Amino acid sequence: MGVNFVMEKRETTIKIPEHFRILFTPEDIAARVREIADEVSKDYEGKTVHLIGVLKGAAVFLSDLMRNLTVPATYDFLSVASYGDSTESSGVVRLIKDLDDPVESRDVIIVEDIIDTGLTLKYIEELMRSRKVSSLTKCTFLDRPDRRKVQVEMDYVGFTIPDCYVVGYGLDFEQKWRQLPGIYAINQPT
Repeated sequence: MGVNFVMEKRETTIKIPEHFRILFTPEDIAARVREIADEVSKDYEGKTVHLIGVLKGAAVFLSDLMRNLTVPATYDFLSVASYGDSTESSGVVRLIKDLDDPVESRDVIIVEDIIDTGLTLKYIEELMRSRKVSSLTKCTFLDRPDRRKVQVEMDYVGFTIPDCYVVGYGLDFEQKWRQLPGIYAINQPT
């Protein structure tokens, strides 16, 4: 037995600066999130998956992903910092907010908004493994491999992007633009 949800559509006008260039429309995003949810649901059939969202950027993606899953799912959030208000990672990862619940013996998926240098994901992956999870996979909405400093293997990737700074769909610049329904480049790819 399935449950269908219909959300009211409403027209919202947000003034987008001229130098923002659309990379992915809301329709592109919705379609890709459904595809990833289908993959996760197939891979975790018969299990309960525990999603660990990385605040603040992954909150929107995690919410949409979870609503599209067909397997039981729970979730929690942690917060780490490596960017501050800059567009470049500092290279130092700090744990700001830890998980609320234990993850030992759970099937965990780390859910990220974007993988850049890989340092944050590597830190979180080591933290989860130290807590003796049953299984660990990694999911990112955006992958920017041109900036990679450490090797990380991803299990689920929404989109691969060029070396440009992006905002929208939960991603920000100085805490602004998270509410944009699409993904926008705010500088030109190099």
